[in-house]
Amino acid sequence: MNETELLADRFEEHRGRLKAVAYRMLGSTAEAEDAVQDTWVKLSRTDADDIRNLGGWLTTVVGRVCLDLLRSRNLRREEPIDDTFVPDPVIRPLSQIDPEQEVLQADSVGLALLVVLETLEPAERLAFVLHDMFAVPFDDIAPIVERSSAATRQLASRARRRVRGATPSAQPDLGRQRQVVDAFMAAAHAGDFEALVTVLDPDIVLRVDSGALVGGAAASKLVRGAKRVAEQAMTFRQFAPQVRTVLVNGTVGLVNVVEGQALAVMAVTVVDGRITEMYILADPDRLARLDLSALD
Repeated sequence: MNETELLADRFEEHRGRLKAVAYRMLGSTAEAEDAVQDTWVKLSRTDADDIRNLGGWLTTVVGRVCLDLLRSRNLRREEPIDDTFVPDPVIRPLSQIDPEQEVLQADSVGLALLVVLETLEPAERLAFVLHDMFAVPFDDIAPIVERSSAATRQLASRARRRVRGATPSAQPDLGRQRQVVDAFMAAAHAGDFEALVTVLDPDIVLRVDSGALVGGAAASKLVRGAKRVAEQAMTFRQFAPQVRTVLVNGTVGLVNVVEGQALAVMAVTVVDGRITEMYILADPDRLARLDLSALD
């Protein structure tokens, strides 16, 4: 085995963590893969013998790659991200639960948190993700954002306040989550409007991201309130036969699959036995790129 192969093997040992960092930074599975690959290219062009802590070096490099991607994305975007945006979901079978590996898996971060992270400035997002989620010291993050350690600490602090203020303390028990999701689908399948309203929080927020390929931007929507969301959910009954209960970013959700192709993915936030947030990705272009191999 030559030096390049040995270095590649060492890199693969860190791939899971790097992908988890990139996914939290970018909210896109495809872009996260690209960021990890760019990190490998940078490593392959570096004298690895001079790297004392390979894991730390790779984490900061992938962070820098993601920061550049975020800044470039913001420059290209003509309009700020709207309230209907739903990040790329990561789908796993409901039976695939491995707590020991969860910290390294991209789906251990919920869509609700990813939506909030999308509202942060790139440097704030980097400081929060690297420090609060991956315990990278501020002294190591500061050079990436070109600020002092104290200023970097303030970036993370601002991000932390926004995250805490926008993400409720959700039900962690998957069994209880499934009870609520099953009750929701049963009511939708039966066309029971009152039962739907009962399982929804009065202040529930529904985000539907249909992208630009289904009826234009108007197909995406933001709906608030239990009765209005229940009205939308009444249409779900036609999809009930094709719906599968799965893990969506580590929590119980649903995917509508026909002939191996996802037509929609739904994630929810459950608090005190009711659904407080609902996220539906129905963008055909992004759905076509989802990895459903774990469901086979």
